[in-house]
Amino acid sequence: MTLKTTQRADRPVAHQVLATLSYGDAIGHEVLGIQRVLRGAGFSSDIFVETADPRLKSLTRNFRGLPSAVTDDDLLIHHFSLSSKASRTAYALPSRMALIYHNITPPEYFIDIHPLLALRCWEGRRELGAYVPRCDLALGDSEFNRQELQALGFRKTDVLPVIPNFDHLTGEPDWSLVSQFNDAWTNILFVGRVIPNKRIEDLIKFFHAYRSTHNLRSRLIIVGSYIGFEDYLMSLYDLTSRLRTPDVHFVGQATNAELAAFYNVADVFLCASEHEGFCVPLVEAFHERVPVIAYSATAVPDTMDGGGVLYNDKDPSVVADLIDAIVSNQALCETVVDAQDIALDRYLNHDFSATLMRFVNQILEGPRLPPWELRGDFWQKFDADRDVLKHDR
Repeated sequence: MTLKTTQRADRPVAHQVLATLSYGDAIGHEVLGIQRVLRGAGFSSDIFVETADPRLKSLTRNFRGLPSAVTDDDLLIHHFSLSSKASRTAYALPSRMALIYHNITPPEYFIDIHPLLALRCWEGRRELGAYVPRCDLALGDSEFNRQELQALGFRKTDVLPVIPNFDHLTGEPDWSLVSQFNDAWTNILFVGRVIPNKRIEDLIKFFHAYRSTHNLRSRLIIVGSYIGFEDYLMSLYDLTSRLRTPDVHFVGQATNAELAAFYNVADVFLCASEHEGFCVPLVEAFHERVPVIAYSATAVPDTMDGGGVLYNDKDPSVVADLIDAIVSNQALCETVVDAQDIALDRYLNHDFSATLMRFVNQILEGPRLPPWELRGDFWQKFDADRDVLKHDR
């Protein structure tokens, strides 16, 4: 892949900026999708980052080139995650700005497991507030995220839905895995990082209750990276040992073929996460026609959009009964999956291009924002105030 930049001559400009462009994740899909729409509409549109996955690096430009690439009349689409030099550079430029917020997990989930990440999440959530006077429009990729932006004081907010992308699931599955797990046992699947806000310990407790009271011939398959959270993983192994619950499989990060195989053999997708900005695996399970049972928290109800089964009670016996009801009743299972099909159709039929261009034109045709604060020592003072706050905590 080679980087192809468009000529500026008389073309409107809308560049994207973010800390890192990752391969295969929802944000990466959205960034590349936005670029395709903008270039298709006649815009000059490049992607400026601090870092990028080696497989995508040729599609990006270094954020240090931003100051010479934009003018007052251009648009920056800023994907905000954690604090970064790319973000602070974008803040300082005179261009109009749309901020897209993909959510930051509350730091309290990581304090005892990963203190450094807890600090970065706290800093990121605090820094997000600095962009209130800077943004012409702040967009969440879910209604839950939009409401967080509104609560922070952003004047104009809206929702730019996630672009569904299932290309990674359309290839051949790993047939050796399919044959290994496609037996007479019930497969309960979760896909997502093995991190505390996903509440993997609750999944294990639910599975223990289901296996003990309903179905000894069942297994729990947890697919997702645990890199950086090895201590949390060890606590989960310890829990399974104390409960004396066998057949809990921690797969780790999967290839596309492996992921397709696990969806292929899954009887139920089970989610206990307490904090999600969107939760793409729920929609992946819809696409693979796997019935979903998910805890009703944060963005999950909006993402499910009437599909699947939501629960509010984390009593393991209650969730175990839900799993059994779906696994043992084919008619009920088909009803759940049919509702998921309808919700998925709404995603797929949404005109993402028209929605994005409406926001872009709204910003470019609207009045300029009043000047925002940007003294030469703005970020130094911001960081000094942060250090005072950290000390007071």
